[in-house]
Amino acid sequence: MPASSFFSAIFTGALSLTALLRLWLSWRQIHHVGANRGRVPEFFSGRIDLVSHQRAADYCVTKTKFGVVSLAAEIVLILALTYGGGLQAVHVFWSARLDGGFYGVALILSVMCVSGIVDLPFSLYAQFVIEEKFGFNRMTLRLFFIDLAKQAVLGLFIGAPVLFAVLWLMEKMGSAWWFYVWLFWCGFNLLILFVYPAWIAPLFNTFTPLDDEALRARIDALLERCGFAASGVFVMDGSKRSSHGNAYFTGFGKTKRIVFFDTLLKRLDPSGIEAVLAHELGHFRHRHVVKRIALLFLASLALLAALGQLSGAEWFYRGLGVEASGTALALNLFFLVSPVFVFPLTPLMSLLSRENEFEADRYAVEHTSANALIDALVRLYDDNAATLTPDPVHSMFYDSHPTASARIGRLAASAP
Repeated sequence: MPASSFFSAIFTGALSLTALLRLWLSWRQIHHVGANRGRVPEFFSGRIDLVSHQRAADYCVTKTKFGVVSLAAEIVLILALTYGGGLQAVHVFWSARLDGGFYGVALILSVMCVSGIVDLPFSLYAQFVIEEKFGFNRMTLRLFFIDLAKQAVLGLFIGAPVLFAVLWLMEKMGSAWWFYVWLFWCGFNLLILFVYPAWIAPLFNTFTPLDDEALRARIDALLERCGFAASGVFVMDGSKRSSHGNAYFTGFGKTKRIVFFDTLLKRLDPSGIEAVLAHELGHFRHRHVVKRIALLFLASLALLAALGQLSGAEWFYRGLGVEASGTALALNLFFLVSPVFVFPLTPLMSLLSRENEFEADRYAVEHTSANALIDALVRLYDDNAATLTPDPVHSMFYDSHPTASARIGRLAASAP
């Protein structure tokens, strides 16, 4: 069997197995959540009523079913671009009109554009049908397309020069090009971490300093107890897009800032806000963000090293339905098919993330009240319609946060 046919068979098998696994996990989630829809878990009885529990179950099932349809579209797109000749056709079109880096950038941006067009109706449905049905959508159609236009302009303004640089390195740096691309990629990501809070995020949302003096004094006291310095505490107008609430840190080094969604501040009392913030501080104290960045960089190094080997192999292109070869084609093909092969690592990454959440919770209860964090989490589960009864296998595979029962159970055990 020719090497190209062998690789084609391997990819087809991996894609089929991945799709079947994802479908099986979705089936488990739908049936498990549906089977537990009629009763609120014991710990949450009296805290979350049956109507809210059933709404969360229906929200979860609806999103999971929608995910199955999205999966089908994702697979069709991959097959259309590879075996269906889509990428070959885009290559033929641009290679007749452009050369060098301009050809490569045009090729990659064209594939990204096609992917975005395919994804657009799914994004619209998720926002204006599913989120609307369950009372979360606050976004207008006008704002949706304004956001889309801003993202496209940013992608072109930032992405095109980055692609030019990457393709130049691939062409000029010899067989070790992947290492130089990796160094460039790491530097670019660190730069984005610095500039995002002050230059990019404000293009989409308004950030105003927290003006509640009593709450600000409480937060300052917590930051002092924890030995944490931030460039500011801000409120983001998340309510103009969604009623979901959240809080997060952004930035790096001296640009770190604390951001609260305005929806979160309306839902939680000061002790709950303090407890949620202490949890986020726990992530920084245990260097979870730094560790995650380091892991991302190591993973990208491994992927680029693999691409360095594959980009010179004719069977890689032929096995995926492309009759030509080259750096831009190699990049496109690799990032189309690599998610299929790295998917089995998903539960490992999810496990690491859940352990980080437990660790941040432990830090939070050392500096605030465990009961305050429990009350805040229960309120957020209720307000965000987070299911209390996910399927254990689905949760093990995908969930970046512990299940509500596991998380609350540990916190309750540490409460006085």
